[in-house]
Amino acid sequence: MAFYLVTAVPKQDLMEELSERLARDEFIGLRPFGPTLSRSLKGARVGRDGVAVWEEEDYCRPPLAEERAAVLDHYFHDLRFEPMSEGGGWAKIAALPRLFPEFEQ
Repeated sequence: MAFYLVTAVPKQDLMEELSERLARDEFIGLRPFGPTLSRSLKGARVGRDGVAVWEEEDYCRPPLAEERAAVLDHYFHDLRFEPMSEGGGWAKIAALPRLFPEFEQ
């Protein structure tokens, strides 16, 4: 099991659509990564530079290959991955505002 801090440039014209799909839990059924991807995107943060950032659990080589093909490459570009310990990414970005404030817990 590996954890990554993911940074990605949102395709702004598609963020409302992504939010709506997350609200409907449309990605939950994607196996094996749907539940984890949905949870991670709902908790994503955004930096001052407008880049989205979140922690993601993944088992693929290269990282997030399935997630990119199914979802991420449609909504983001310039995805980058930094290995992290579990929870380390979330701790690093906790002070940033949410990309999707409607999912604040």
